[in-house]
Amino acid sequence: MRQMKRRKRIFLVLAIIWMLVISAFSSRTGDLSAADSGRIGMLVGQIFVPGFEGWSQEKQNEFAEKVDYPIRKTAHATEYAILGMLLVGAYTDREKGRIARLLIPWLIGTIYAVTDEIHQLFVPGRSGQISDVCLDSVGVLIGVFILWMIAEIRGNRYTATK
Repeated sequence: MRQMKRRKRIFLVLAIIWMLVISAFSSRTGDLSAADSGRIGMLVGQIFVPGFEGWSQEKQNEFAEKVDYPIRKTAHATEYAILGMLLVGAYTDREKGRIARLLIPWLIGTIYAVTDEIHQLFVPGRSGQISDVCLDSVGVLIGVFILWMIAEIRGNRYTATK
């Protein structure tokens, strides 16, 4: 019992830290965020596209712009999937049924996504998007599902069943 309380506290602290990381990313201006995405697009090209280094700078930039949208959306879903996993770890309550133990972390993550998009309305060059809230919510759900599946595979009745 004591070990579970300690584990829940650790997950809660990690979830709060991760929320701060998400907030820090959201606080970056539109120009800085776009530059980050551009660098990641170039890195994707260097790693996955044969001969990318031999392309002209213009063609490399076009590639980076082309993959910008999927990179940004994948980043959104991934950061919220991580949050979903941390929230499930923080909210494992023997007294609650399986649905509540999965639904409540998803709701908390989704509400946080809403507040994050509202926050972005006040950041220069950024905007809050309902579509991003939906994507973030799906990311949380994926994270919740992943941790639930891990618990099922490990036979961890504390998290997965009841």
